[in-house]
Amino acid sequence: MPGNPAQYAAGPDGVPDTYLVIGRDIDVETEVQRSRFLARLRRVEDEEAARAVIAQARREHRAARHHCTAFVIGPRGRLQRSNDDGEPAGTAGAPMLETLCGRGVSDVVAVVTRYFGGIRLGTGGLVRAYGDAVTAALGAAGTRTRMRVEYRTATVTAADAGRLENELRADGLHIAAVDYGVGFGGAGAAVTVAVPADDPSGFDELIASRTGGRAAVEPAGHGWVDRDG
Repeated sequence: MPGNPAQYAAGPDGVPDTYLVIGRDIDVETEVQRSRFLARLRRVEDEEAARAVIAQARREHRAARHHCTAFVIGPRGRLQRSNDDGEPAGTAGAPMLETLCGRGVSDVVAVVTRYFGGIRLGTGGLVRAYGDAVTAALGAAGTRTRMRVEYRTATVTAADAGRLENELRADGLHIAAVDYGVGFGGAGAAVTVAVPADDPSGFDELIASRTGGRAAVEPAGHGWVDRDG
């Protein structure tokens, strides 16, 4: 499993943190008084990606009257945006955003495309319909936990590398890369592992015990990984 550990150092140093993300991309349709609400949730890493998802939904459903949107990005939902796209102010984008924030999810964009069914829903009806559309999509998508990690690279003998990788995976640790031909005069391997940022020393002790003290462990940056649950 080749890879450059530097490519995984995507997050700043700092206090360990976790937040929820959607478990999978999803499209869910609901119907209220003959109006169809097509809710799309997509995992995104930045505002540019969120706006690309919104543009794609518009292209796919050109005949729809409204494409209302909300997105939340970053740890603690630092970036939040919503848009009613022609619906009465506060009746679409705002309840969509409130639903995302209420579930505590981030790195997500929601687009609810409405095909008008000929019956006006009123302000309260619209708020419920758009909020319920996102709620249904979130229920179908599920959630995962995104966790801040510190990457640690253990340089071990090639003979130890395969066994160590299997043991660490069995322990539930995320293996970011395994590079052979590194260390020990070219006869070793570098195993880069995502370690919970609040306990990197515990990993060092674990590696020492698993390799009889033969491994050298070094920091390899910070980043984020997804965990089930």
